[in-house]
Amino acid sequence: MDKTVGIVGLGIMGGAIARNLVERAWRVLGFDTDAGKGAELAAAGVVIVDGVRQLTRDAPVIMTSLPTPAAVESVANAIAGSGTKPRIVIELSTLTLADKLRFEAILKAAGHIPLDCPLSGTGAQAKMRDLIVYASGDSSAIARSMPLFADFARQSADLGVFGNGSRMKFVANHLVAIHNVATAEAMILAERAGLDPKLVVEMVGPGAGGSRMFQMRAPMMVEGKYEPATMKVSTWKKDMAIIADFAEDVGCETPLFTLTQPIYTQAMAMGLGDQDTAAVFEVLKKTIIATPKEGSSKPDQ
Repeated sequence: MDKTVGIVGLGIMGGAIARNLVERAWRVLGFDTDAGKGAELAAAGVVIVDGVRQLTRDAPVIMTSLPTPAAVESVANAIAGSGTKPRIVIELSTLTLADKLRFEAILKAAGHIPLDCPLSGTGAQAKMRDLIVYASGDSSAIARSMPLFADFARQSADLGVFGNGSRMKFVANHLVAIHNVATAEAMILAERAGLDPKLVVEMVGPGAGGSRMFQMRAPMMVEGKYEPATMKVSTWKKDMAIIADFAEDVGCETPLFTLTQPIYTQAMAMGLGDQDTAAVFEVLKKTIIATPKEGSSKPDQ
């Protein structure tokens, strides 16, 4: 197969994927509106091009990893207007279903093959090829893309009709939101109990009560260091709004997920928007310490 791929968007996820594909002998063409990101990836062997149209002309398969619906729609229009023969266009971002369907419509009208393939995993996991690809759309195009997925992800699956990838991602992110906050609460409980936080991470993480988010974010909570962020609180707030709307659309109450939302909102209010979502630990620590134990006139020490 032709091991040439184009990537539009070279941020935390797109940049890590690009590096991994170069290491696996892919010819990676990249474009980002941030010239600094392009220069950094050029040093890693990515061929930086001048724009989306040039990338579309030169790459038979294109992946998009972008921060906003407007950016995704703009790129879709640029690909559609490139005048090239049909391309497989793999959309990796987390967006509403309406945004994904708009992306699909624009590209289909121009004869291209759009796939909805959001990723499960953080930027740190992306560096380690520890991602899950939730692929949906044209089954033949997904089958042709599996060797590509295998070179930057741990697992992938064809989930059926276009949009099912996003639906699966919403379910996964629903759990991540809860696990982050549950991890923070557990670490504060351990701290109050006088346990060594580092031993808590070492012994709880692999056990029945552990989770991938505990294993990734509890160490950050112990150190009190939330940068560089593998998922910024500000970006996560956007993703959570999408999940909340999705749950409402399908008529499903999500009480645990709903309880976590004010905690992330408070993290933003505390100026933690650019830090990792593990910073919810600081929110709970402030809240719990400020709340007196019943029957006491001061916070429990």
